This record gives sequence, C-alpha cells and structure tokens, in this order.
Amino acid sequence: MTTQQSQPTTASGDLHFHWFLPTYGDSRNLVAGGHGTFMSGDRPATLPYLRQIVAAAEHNGFESLLTPTGAWCEDALLTSALLAESSERIKFLVALRPGLMSPTLAAQMATTFQWQTHGRLLLNVVTGGESAEQRAYGDFLDKEARYARADEFLEVTRRLWGSPDPVTFSGEHLAVENAVLGRRPEVSPPIFFGGSSAAGIRVAARHADTYLTWGEPPAAVAEKLDRVRAAAAGQGRELDYGIRLHVISRDTSEQAWAEAERLLAGIDPADVARVQASLASSESEGQRRMLDLHGGRTDSLEIYPNLWAGVGLVRGGAGTALVGSHEEVADRIAEYAQLGLSHFVLSGYPHLEETYSFGEGVLPELARRGLWTPDTPTESTASVPFAGPTSSSSPSTTPTRVPASIGG
Repeated sequence: MTTQQSQPTTASGDLHFHWFLPTYGDSRNLVAGGHGTFMSGDRPATLPYLRQIVAAAEHNGFESLLTPTGAWCEDALLTSALLAESSERIKFLVALRPGLMSPTLAAQMATTFQWQTHGRLLLNVVTGGESAEQRAYGDFLDKEARYARADEFLEVTRRLWGSPDPVTFSGEHLAVENAVLGRRPEVSPPIFFGGSSAAGIRVAARHADTYLTWGEPPAAVAEKLDRVRAAAAGQGRELDYGIRLHVISRDTSEQAWAEAERLLAGIDPADVARVQASLASSESEGQRRMLDLHGGRTDSLEIYPNLWAGVGLVRGGAGTALVGSHEEVADRIAEYAQLGLSHFVLSGYPHLEETYSFGEGVLPELARRGLWTPDTPTESTASVPFAGPTSSSSPSTTPTRVPASIGG
C-alpha cells in the first residue's frame, strides 16, 4: 500500500471545526472520569449554562457541538433537542450507542430531529468501549459482537433513510420486518465513527461518512488513517477524516503552557490513581493508545511539539490537548490537515471561555491562511463579555456583543 501521509489531501478552506458540550458539568480545572468512570464538574450542566456554550460556539463560527453519551452525563439526544430551540445555525453531533434501541426507532428519532431543526443533526455512533457499562444498560454482548451489531444497525438505518421501500432484515443480532418511516430525511444525518481496532475500522469503512481518531502524534495518526483508507477502498468508498482534541490557546506560548501547568497542579493524585486504575482495564484499543502516551507519569507530557497528554491523566477518552500560542496551534492544525484530516472536534476548560480563546485567536489565523472559511454570524447570535482581547497578530473577525441575558 502506498503511504498517503506526505500528500496534502485537504483542500484550502475545507476545514470544519466542532466544539464539545460538557453535559456532565464544566470547570476551570480538569474534570476527572469518563469512559465508564463517573465524572462531574463544579459548573452543573444546566440548560441555562449549556445554552451559553451553544451561543458562544455559534457566535465563534463552530459548525457543530458534540454531545457525549454515557452513564456519567445527561442523555445526548434529549439534551441536544432541548438546546436546538435556543440556537439558529449550529448543528449537533449527537453520540448514539447502537443496540440500546431498535434501528427503526433510532432512524425515526433522527429523522424527526433532522426535520424539526432543518438539517442540523450529525450522528457520532459509539459502540460502547466498556462491557461493564454496557451491562448496566442490559447489553451483554462482548466488544467484537457489539461491532457486528453496529454494522447491522447502520445497514438498517441507512436503508430506512435512503429508500421508501419497506425494509426486512434478519442478522445475527438484529431483525426487522417491513420497517418503514412515515417521513424520510431530505438529507440523511452524516455518520461519524471511531474505532482503532480491526473490527472498528471494518465497520467505519462500510458505513462512516467521517472517521474520527483521538489525538496522537501525526506519525501515529497517519499510520492509522492509511489503514482506514485501505479498508474503505476495499469497500469502494472514500471517507472524510477527523480528530478529537482538547485545546489551550493563548496570545503567547508562555501563557498557554502556564495554563497547562496550572491544570496539572490542580489534579488530585488520588483522582489520577482512581482513573488510571479504571482505564487500565479498558477493552478499547483507542483508550490503550491514549494511556501509552503518558503511562500515568507527569514528567514527560509534551509528546510532540504543542501536543500535551496531561488531560488523559484524569479523563478517559480523548486525552491530549493542543497547547501554544494561537499561531502555534494553527501550525499543528495545518500539520494534521496535511494528513487528510478535515474535521477538528475540540474542547477546553472551561468550555465556555475556551470557545472564545480559540474562536478569536486561532480561527482568524486559519482563515488568513486559507484553511477555514467563516460563516457570517447572525445579528441575534449571543456572546459573552469576559473574553479578553487577542494579540495584535490575531484580531477577531467579529465584534463581541453583550446580551442582557448573560452576565459577567
């Protein structure tokens, strides 16, 4: 197989940026837990607070908001549906676990969301990385069987969305008979899918529109993407590719790394021990790769220029952050884009304030480089007043407006 990692495969202006909804709560510090381990922040995930994050992300030009799924957070689809009413343009990248409901019901619910929001639904299909958590939901399949079921689930839902003909399907795990939808979506919700194991890559190659990876050094990401490209080519398909990262972006590199050090200093060693012990038993290949980046140690966390593994000390799932000046963070994003990554799913602590740090600092820099094309914000889009000015080399593309409903 010919390597593609040296070939710039993302066209200028084609990068897409997505933000994260912390439906377990937010904080000025790292929130410990996740990926089967309970977590909560000291800013509760109330609808008024989440609406502020939605408004800030929409104002700053993000395309969608990833709403996570798991026992430690609020329900993803319900929360996204409630928040869609308070927004105008931004989409919702809703995490969905196949197998916990019928594929026909899931297709119907997604269609309703898509219709009522005028096409603002994306789906992040998550098979479930931890058997212990899946069993709490009544799902007793092992990891390989969960991927096989996800394959069947996506086949049924895509057939329901794509054709008015009744769908009859009988698989190893799922079966439907003469399934139809009263309404089909004008545009089927795009499917985002991650998975580092052979089974995960196989399902992604068959069904994903966008393959997602967690943040690793570029060489490791390039090797994984080559495997996915080869699997997709075997199915006669071409995919888009995305990466899930945290971000700490400031006017200067020194300010960004000082913030990373502050977050590190605020970590309770007991939380590190608790989370690392839980994650060590994870069945997820992607989680194993995240743990290998730091090995539970705190003395060598910059694993590549501007790529910091400190988040993964206490947080399951995505455990790395881009850290640096706005220009340095833009440099790393441009480097990842050269690998063919076009979707960047980002988050920061706190999610509300960091939306502005990135939106007012990095996105204008990427726009100047021709890597991102901003949407024009609507006049009714809200913002918050506490975001500090960016450096003179990174001016904001839009003025900050202060609505009466959001205090300082």
